Amino acid sequence: MKTKNFILMIGVVALMASSCKPFYRCGQAKPEKDFFVSRRVNVLLDERDSLCQTLDLREREIVSLNSDISDLNSQVARLNQTIEDIERKYDKLVGENLSQSEQYSRALQQKSDELQEKERLIEERERALNELQQVIARQDSITNQLNNTLRNALLGFQSDELSVEIKNGKVYVSMSDKLLFKSGSAAIESKGKEAITLLADVLDKNRDIDILVEGHTDSIPIRTSVYRDNWDLSVARATSIVRILTDEHNIAPTRLTASGKGEYSPKASNSTPEGRAINRRTEIILSPKLDEIMQLLNAS
Repeated sequence: MKTKNFILMIGVVALMASSCKPFYRCGQAKPEKDFFVSRRVNVLLDERDSLCQTLDLREREIVSLNSDISDLNSQVARLNQTIEDIERKYDKLVGENLSQSEQYSRALQQKSDELQEKERLIEERERALNELQQVIARQDSITNQLNNTLRNALLGFQSDELSVEIKNGKVYVSMSDKLLFKSGSAAIESKGKEAITLLADVLDKNRDIDILVEGHTDSIPIRTSVYRDNWDLSVARATSIVRILTDEHNIAPTRLTASGKGEYSPKASNSTPEGRAINRRTEIILSPKLDEIMQLLNAS
């Protein structure tokens, strides 16, 4: 009986001793042999220590990863800021490009409008030029026809008495003093009146012709009780022809102009009798009316 009780006490003491054994944390050293720790518990503790090491390693990896994540987040933040800056610059460039494109489009449209206006003006000028050329062609045709008609009408006169030619688009009928006047006189001789009558008949049938009568003299001075100088005489001779045309042949005064140039527009040298004879003349200058041409010029 005593023996059984003793064994029971020993077992209770051992159990109590086992239950009071201190707990070993991760990384804590423990004796190589511990009477109070069973082999199974030691195995479990070794496994736990291995897991603790693995956990510690993972925690260090997590800390490193968290540091890397923090760096990456910083990089992402910087990249996002860079992206925002790029987007702002892009938006600004797009806006500037749109503004420049609009300005370019407006400038291009303006140039296009200006070009169209210039083309329109060129077309109008070309049309006006064509019309003017047609009018001038008609005027030239009238002038040529008038020249031919006068030549045929005045065939009976000598070349030193009367000549007909075209100059500068006008018909010049040049009558010498020999045909028209006595020396120092503005009274028209009978043969001169015959020439003027033939001329008047042609002018009456061609009423769109303006008539300029110019008197000319040589350079030998003249001074009489009637004429102060050659200029006076040349004007008086032109006026005498104008009066015959209006009074005797009913040529409209509005078509006529009388002028005198004295010795100041010679055709030949006044140093010889032959030259002076050529210079003593009266020129009847016939030109088609320029009303249509002037209208075209004013319109353009």
